[in-house]
Amino acid sequence: MPPSLPSTINIREPRWDQSTFQGRAKHFFMVTDPRNLLLSGAMLEEARRVVEDYRAGRIPPGLTEDQLWKAKYIYDSAFHPDTGEKMLLVGRMSAQVPMNMTITGCMLTFYRTTPAVLFWQWVNQSFNAVVNYTNRSGDAPITPSQLATAYVSATTGAVVTALGLKSLTKHLPAIIGRYVPFAAVAAANCINIPLMRQRELKLGIPITDENGNRLGESTAAAQKAIFQVVVSRIGMAAPAMAIPPVIMNALEKRAFLKRYPYLNAPLQVGLVGFCLVFATPLCCALFPQKSSIPVSRLEPDVQARIREKDPQLENVYFNKGL
Repeated sequence: MPPSLPSTINIREPRWDQSTFQGRAKHFFMVTDPRNLLLSGAMLEEARRVVEDYRAGRIPPGLTEDQLWKAKYIYDSAFHPDTGEKMLLVGRMSAQVPMNMTITGCMLTFYRTTPAVLFWQWVNQSFNAVVNYTNRSGDAPITPSQLATAYVSATTGAVVTALGLKSLTKHLPAIIGRYVPFAAVAAANCINIPLMRQRELKLGIPITDENGNRLGESTAAAQKAIFQVVVSRIGMAAPAMAIPPVIMNALEKRAFLKRYPYLNAPLQVGLVGFCLVFATPLCCALFPQKSSIPVSRLEPDVQARIREKDPQLENVYFNKGL
């Protein structure tokens, strides 16, 4: 009979070393795996049972470490880390690739007319609102008014940017016009994420020492966290919105696409999907989930409170979000 699994494995943390880019990339390839969307409700509940039993010290006979980690990642893919509630299907991180490849592919295909621009920017920001709501923090819940403000502002910003650039690029080469959707998405991310997390900018986010002991809240840490998330989100969109336009611009000049124009959208969606399979986890991994900031860069009153507790402490840690 195989030896019983030890109860000391920390499944509250990722399996791989998060201080390295490679470790973070492995973690996010698991988190964003679209195959998790195909798991049945029974499989999700079984993963929940394994994780909750292990955390409570109840280890099923024959459970291996690989099985435990698989259950942990299945559980994390479907259940909210703070509330434990099952998350909306389209709002899960595992839905990022299939949802974004469809929406982004259509934004890049149908960018020539104003109604198409309006419709697909609206669809994109509606999806972003669902993702932001689904992945909200338990410590800083999003109120309906904050959600509505962020949704309306980001949609307006994206549409204004798209239509403004569309009019400016009318007389420029066609390839330039293909990048208008990317500029609109980047602008929307710069608006949407700070607005969605405005409570953190006002009141701060929790900061801890290296051992996870809470030291208070900091708005300086919140600013750094939100900046990192904005950079990651724009980075996720960049390859999928920058590479396919070049390829499609070349293909549209060939006889094949002129003969079969209905293949334009499927090809565009496929190219975007291929880029997103890699860009989504790799850009999530750009910054550690548990980021750090020097105590000297915190607000003076927060610094003073920390110095009273531990004068030697140089860095504090925070969860940057996704």
